[in-house]
Amino acid sequence: MQYNATHRYARISPRKVRHLATLVRGKFADEALELLRYQPQRGARMLEQVIKSAVSNAQEGTQTSAGRPVEIEELVLTDVRIDGGPMFKRIRPRARGMAFTVKRRMSHIAVTVEDLDSLT
Repeated sequence: MQYNATHRYARISPRKVRHLATLVRGKFADEALELLRYQPQRGARMLEQVIKSAVSNAQEGTQTSAGRPVEIEELVLTDVRIDGGPMFKRIRPRARGMAFTVKRRMSHIAVTVEDLDSLT
């Protein structure tokens, strides 16, 4: 069974978070959270929150075929997507009366976890 969580309109550039997404993609959820805990980037905190939310959705959702709740050790990150969101466009004054545009980028962070029973 698949469980999803998203963080839309995150105020960070997608390029900064994609590096962390490739680091945890395909790993177990507890292992991914342990990896992200020691990363110094601000995007690691955002991705960590989304993974925790997906794990919580899995534990609150249905039970396994054996009738017990899903354990975090049994969840695998199958899909970690960092998509670009809308941009704030600002103007920065430059020399001789010119102006450059500055794009403040946003991203949409989406995580899907799946339990081991449904993968096999």
